[in-house]
Amino acid sequence: METLHTLFYFLVAIAVLVAFHEFGHFWVARKTGVKVTRFAIGFGKRLWGYQKSPADTEFVICAIPLGGYVKMVDEREEPVAPEDLPFAFNRQSLAVRSAIVAAGPLVNLLLAIVLFWLVLVIGETGIRPIVGNVEADTLAAQAGFVEGDEIMRVNQKNTPTWATVLEQLVSRAIHGDQTIEISVKTMAGDEINRWITLTGDDIKSPEMLGKRLGFNPWMPKIQPIIGQLTSDGAAKAAGLQTGDLILSADGVAVAEWLQWVDIVKSRPDQEIKLLIERAEAQQEIRLTPRAEQQADGSVIGKIGAGVHIPPDTLQGMRVTYTLPVGEALRVASEKTWFYAITTVKMIGKMFIGAASVENLSGPISIAQYAGQSAEMGFTAFLKFLGLVSVSLGVLNLLPIPILDGGHLLFFALEAIKGRPISDRVQMYFQQLGMFLLISLMMLSLVIDIDRIAQ
Repeated sequence: METLHTLFYFLVAIAVLVAFHEFGHFWVARKTGVKVTRFAIGFGKRLWGYQKSPADTEFVICAIPLGGYVKMVDEREEPVAPEDLPFAFNRQSLAVRSAIVAAGPLVNLLLAIVLFWLVLVIGETGIRPIVGNVEADTLAAQAGFVEGDEIMRVNQKNTPTWATVLEQLVSRAIHGDQTIEISVKTMAGDEINRWITLTGDDIKSPEMLGKRLGFNPWMPKIQPIIGQLTSDGAAKAAGLQTGDLILSADGVAVAEWLQWVDIVKSRPDQEIKLLIERAEAQQEIRLTPRAEQQADGSVIGKIGAGVHIPPDTLQGMRVTYTLPVGEALRVASEKTWFYAITTVKMIGKMFIGAASVENLSGPISIAQYAGQSAEMGFTAFLKFLGLVSVSLGVLNLLPIPILDGGHLLFFALEAIKGRPISDRVQMYFQQLGMFLLISLMMLSLVIDIDRIAQ
């Protein structure tokens, strides 16, 4: 059931983003007088189609939902009827052809603005960014953070939730900031600034940065009661059930959930003798956490169990962040630009080896993020769509043959030379672009599988 849920929302996300991307090409082509013969979502076998008349555009949905295309009348692809020659793509001016090609990724960026705007207007619920335990020898400890500090701003950007704090910290690191200013409100009510100082090794990946930062959200003391269990986790295999209260581990009393988490992490592949309370009766259970390697090479124990949190426990920690309509539009535009530049810089850092290729997300990761964001709620799913739409827009503008950016590169060379690049040269570079694209897809798929296997 979980797999079907993930697959459904992945297909919804792909369908929405591809439909808007291809609509950009389609709309500008129609507005500039180019005849469009087919508008397709997906590839392969035709599952559904609609065509008002033989002279109109055919709209189709195909079996493989990983893309789409807009087919225009073009003499380079097939013979064109004499009456359609004035409407052929290849006979249009350089400006018209460039506008049609650029429209797809630009519509993705506009869609991201709309989605972020909706999130800001509807409201995004998150956890107040109050610092909990600060780990020793981390960037947070070096900057002087203490338990109870509430993070108000990062580099003058408001951060009402933990999600916005982490988003800003990761983005500023990717942008190359070596010193990040963080405004906090102390438990005494004073507002002061603290500074995080980064080095090149801190930004190899978001996971590495997260470990180096050493921030832990403040949490009220929660009883060690088992909540959600994964179907293939060590906890379920050992016989633990939802609602079990952990009393002790190897004879040591367990007072709160975080204490239990520390015990599990420190005991990979080592048996733990538990005393639990279930239905007012005590019983013993033997549990062996499974070893899992982290991005920094360390190994921790995991059991596949979450904590049961009483409904009112975190009520005071929740905050809903909303903006007026006009202000939301400005902030949404800034977010889209910020994420676009961040994406470009991350690609550049991966290209020169300053960031790990493990930052790539393949179809499996994207599908998982789609399912997880949908579970979190409507606005979380909208935000996910916005982030992927930015990535899709930026990636398609890269000057790689076969992508929209590659076509725009050919057009730029045509403008410089005064004549189109030969079909032979274009075909050669398109084959190279296809090789690069397939290689990138295979690499991201391997990274996805490796994440799952760990």
